Amino acid sequence: MNNNHHFTLWNGVIKLHGDKTLTSTGFQAFHQVPKPWIYKMIRKVQASKEVFSWLTGKIDTPEKFEAHRLTMAKSVWKVMKETDSRECRNCHNLQNMNPEFQKPRARKQHMAAIEVGQTCIDCHKGIAHNNVRHLLADEELEELERPNPEFIRPLPELYKQGMENVKATEKKEAQDRLEAKKLAQAEVQAQIDAAVTQAMATQAQSGDPTAAPALQESAINVDWSKAGSREITVFYPGTASIEWIHGRDHGGKRAFTKGERCVDCHDAEVAEMGASIVSGESEKDLEPTIIPNKRGSIPLTVDSTYDDEFLYMRFSWKEGKHTPVPFVDGGKMDPENAVKIAVMLATDEVEYADRAGCWGTCHVDAESMPLQPTNDEYSSSTLAGRTEISNIVTKYIKESRTKVELKGRRGKKLGGWDKLKDESDIEALVDEGKYMDLIRYSVGTKKVEDGSILAERQMHNGQGATVESTFIAGIRTVIFKRKLVSGEKGDINLDTANTYNFGFAIHDDYTKSRYHHVSLGYKLSFDNEEAEVNAVRQ
Repeated sequence: MNNNHHFTLWNGVIKLHGDKTLTSTGFQAFHQVPKPWIYKMIRKVQASKEVFSWLTGKIDTPEKFEAHRLTMAKSVWKVMKETDSRECRNCHNLQNMNPEFQKPRARKQHMAAIEVGQTCIDCHKGIAHNNVRHLLADEELEELERPNPEFIRPLPELYKQGMENVKATEKKEAQDRLEAKKLAQAEVQAQIDAAVTQAMATQAQSGDPTAAPALQESAINVDWSKAGSREITVFYPGTASIEWIHGRDHGGKRAFTKGERCVDCHDAEVAEMGASIVSGESEKDLEPTIIPNKRGSIPLTVDSTYDDEFLYMRFSWKEGKHTPVPFVDGGKMDPENAVKIAVMLATDEVEYADRAGCWGTCHVDAESMPLQPTNDEYSSSTLAGRTEISNIVTKYIKESRTKVELKGRRGKKLGGWDKLKDESDIEALVDEGKYMDLIRYSVGTKKVEDGSILAERQMHNGQGATVESTFIAGIRTVIFKRKLVSGEKGDINLDTANTYNFGFAIHDDYTKSRYHHVSLGYKLSFDNEEAEVNAVRQ
């Protein structure tokens, strides 16, 4: 400890040449000392005032300190905001950082901070202290964390080069993983082919065409060796909704509202996020209803190809062990279906589809979500008489409502389930292509549903699709075949010269409702090696 400060630290307690003590937490509050001499002297004067407050008994106990913690924190935050977090930048200058040594989310946010004029304290308020950011009013928080144009800096060449190096490294790592995955898939495919051959032989000998119905010859015949392939991990999102993404507890909300994509920050950490949420250990409290031992994420291989008429997508993953749901009799929410999988496509006409994929359809007031309306609320709402709307609130997109409350400032209720536009307005949105195209398949019942999401999730319109599923050697495989162009309302017609927003969800282990795994939003293109999901022509 620096003797110039005239105190010593012993077992986490500070003693200042007397019989009074202050916890090390209190010490941290006044030990932020900048290096430049003039600012160091100013900080020493400020520190003397803090010591005086301790000596006079204002903060000489942990209880008194806690009572004044927010006031003291706001004072420090204000000073650090005004000085561009000078104390942090003694050691952590953004312009000297190398993104190669940072996690994806950190490198993205630090780059954005340089470009828009954010400073360290905008994001890092709980580093040395208990975080009391949540006690700030919305207006205070927005003002405190507002970017300052005076803090904008040119992006250093070191950072630019680091980002290029990261991109090259990640591309190679992804390719290496994909090659390893293909080798493993080839082994599994050999087992599947052998099983199919044996099953067909058994059928031929028995004369019973239903002897092995799960292994009938495929009606979807494409050369998958020509397909584009990518690893995508789906994760457990808990109650995270599009409103939560816009909320004060989401560190990336400002970037999102400015047009940044979820995948840009989170693609490499979805497994970590899923594990945190599904276990209830997430600091964001995104899962109030725990399913013990449910896996937080599922890694898949997504293969995609097309021909003159159809798009084909193959999803392959290893199924996990059954984990009974403790709040459902029998432990299975949907006993008939061990797996359901839904694929969603959209153009940029849907506001959040370009950033969040199908996440834009997930709202805090939908069925089984925290603000789901009660039966009485629904029956007394204007929706109750709408013949085109079901009697529950399903997924919907913002365009279908006159207002969706996303921030909840000043106590406003989040969501917009009861603010549905007129039927004529909804029909106009369909004509404009403002909806998400949806195909869903239930493995147990072999039910294929084709629909769309606009005012709600509707599963009765569209072109239809062909879907097949196998489960061999512990690997679940589901193949979707759908027309590129159908001309039906509710379908997205795919032009192979364009790029589309793509996402999917998996209900594994007999689950339903929100207890599923979801992907981030990706871009689907055709014969484009740089695409996140590249459908390669047959």
